[in-house]
Amino acid sequence: MSASRRSGTTDELGPDEPERDGADLLAALLDGMDAALCAFDADGVVTHWNREAERILGWTAAEAVGRHGFAGWAVRPADAEEIENRLLSAMQAPGRQVHEFALLTKEGGRVLVRTQSAAVPGPDGKPAGVYCAFSEVHAQIDLERSIALSEALFDDASWGVVLVDADLRPAVVNGHAARALGTGRTAVLGRPLGELIAQGVEELESALTHVLAEGAPPAPAEMWVTLRTAEGEQRRCWRSGFLRLASPLTEEPVPLGVGWLFQDVTESKQTEQEAALLRFRTNQLHRAARAAAECEDPAEAASVHLDFALAGFADHALIDRVAGGSVADGEGPVRLVRGPATPSGAPGPSLPAGRAGLPVRYSDGHPALQCVERIGSVRASAGSAEPDRMRDWAVARQWPADSVHALCVVLRSRGRTLGVVTFLRGASRTQFERFDATYAEDVAVRIAAALDLAATLP
Repeated sequence: MSASRRSGTTDELGPDEPERDGADLLAALLDGMDAALCAFDADGVVTHWNREAERILGWTAAEAVGRHGFAGWAVRPADAEEIENRLLSAMQAPGRQVHEFALLTKEGGRVLVRTQSAAVPGPDGKPAGVYCAFSEVHAQIDLERSIALSEALFDDASWGVVLVDADLRPAVVNGHAARALGTGRTAVLGRPLGELIAQGVEELESALTHVLAEGAPPAPAEMWVTLRTAEGEQRRCWRSGFLRLASPLTEEPVPLGVGWLFQDVTESKQTEQEAALLRFRTNQLHRAARAAAECEDPAEAASVHLDFALAGFADHALIDRVAGGSVADGEGPVRLVRGPATPSGAPGPSLPAGRAGLPVRYSDGHPALQCVERIGSVRASAGSAEPDRMRDWAVARQWPADSVHALCVVLRSRGRTLGVVTFLRGASRTQFERFDATYAEDVAVRIAAALDLAATLP
């Protein structure tokens, strides 16, 4: 390439390389538009007509360019004057003018279109013509509906809406989602999800990655997450739906991100879980009662109740009986003797006491002693201490070394205290709640009745 070619001059252009005046570039731009476009000069003669206009009306550029207005070919004669006046009036009006009217196709059909027209200034700054962009009304309405839907979702929706980009970072967040995440609408943008969610972020990011690669799942998914908020960590359940967003401007879909819609269903899920748990525990009490009724020895029946109570409730359990059988309210001090206990290793049925008649040496303030003194349930937990300290906590209370959470429930029968039943959980379980204490107290009533009966038999 010569220096003159590189500098942009045309001195040495050959006959096969004519200078380009930009007309072909303008034609390509007009034909590549998604909207139909035509232009008129100051006299109302059609000067431009692109392919989208040809697609909508059927008239080619060769048939349209050079005609005076739409009269006689693209509009009905009765409407021609009014439509021409409305279009050419844009030369005298500021900004863009929007109109709706019917045009005729080449086959004679009518198409209702929405137009946007504006003046085209000449070299002297005065209007030299009008350009008119138009599209079928139903297509325009579809576009406006899509825009209106997007704005409504991000302003007034009663569920969370988050647009996540291809890097799995929030790009747009509506007000409901921002409140659910415990942050502002702009504060969350561009931040990794791991900064907002303490637990459950891996499952969420895996779902987003799957949607980017494979598309939307067939049904909503329920996800439990733990949020980092100013008030501390909060556990929530979100029913989530996902949509893959792809660019409509390319022949092959190019992922732009994921639309994530969710609702907080924590309360309903907790209610469902509590109802299911209540049904299971009620069935366990029923099964335990039937199994205990077949035991000839009441002490064995007490162990049966203990074993049935463990299922889905605790990892270990043990019974400490009051030395001498029972104690009346206000009497003391109380000595406790270890009774049946579940094995601390492999699961199995309760084992009889290995030190029959020997009291357990609980230190002052032990939860089991507190339980007897208060005649009520006592909960205790090692909290979030280091593993070694958790072990020391359990061993100091003469419980299995893997115990982290404890629930002590008093054994009462005929107005007297017979002992204490202790349920223990490991680190993989949550600590005992009041709902758990209610169930444990139901079990304790049955165990106490069996132990009381065993004490009265010769």
